[in-house]
Amino acid sequence: METREDSLATAAPSLSASAYQFLLARLRGGHLDTGERLVEADIATRLGVSRVPVRQALLQLVAEGYLVSTPRGYRMPTLGPEDIQDVFELRLLLEPRAAALAARDITPEQIRELDIAIGEAQAAHKSNDVPAAFGAGRRFRDAWLGAVRNSRLASSITRYNDQVILVRQMTLADFERRQRIVSGYEDLRHAFAHHDSVTAHDCMQSLVLAAQRDFTEVTSLPQLQTGKTP
Repeated sequence: METREDSLATAAPSLSASAYQFLLARLRGGHLDTGERLVEADIATRLGVSRVPVRQALLQLVAEGYLVSTPRGYRMPTLGPEDIQDVFELRLLLEPRAAALAARDITPEQIRELDIAIGEAQAAHKSNDVPAAFGAGRRFRDAWLGAVRNSRLASSITRYNDQVILVRQMTLADFERRQRIVSGYEDLRHAFAHHDSVTAHDCMQSLVLAAQRDFTEVTSLPQLQTGKTP
């Protein structure tokens, strides 16, 4: 017979997981400002749960690099230019290889999901809808990452991408940059559909390098050194 303690032990992870997914969705959706504080009590009240599962969720997000703890709550980490350079270096190491693996294993259903994301990106570009363009880009990334069998590789890419959300939001405001991004999606989709790992690798590398250049232009930083001329 299940005791009350057993019931609570079972429920707590579920509540913590729900709180984690709620907070992660806000972070990934760009709904949290850089200086905004996340307070345990406020989140618990909003979700209708105790502070314990909320605290567990927040600590997990801290461990994954999404948040930092402060005396007055939790907030997104403040990334300086060097931090963002580091993220781009990691993306250049991880994403082209992951795209090559995805091209090998991608399914027709995942290709259809890419097509939906590209359609959303095209519509957002034409209507100058930056939040919609942001959402379409995230959907495109999630679709192709779903074809990467190495779950550690896929989760690392997701985490590093999510850490530079504000960078993507800045660069998506420019019409020409958005057009280049959509064209990059289309090229990558073509490589995926033909299971062309070499082209997928090169297309992804070009996308990351373009994002790096866009960041440099937006922030007026010196050109980042990548070891390869774009």
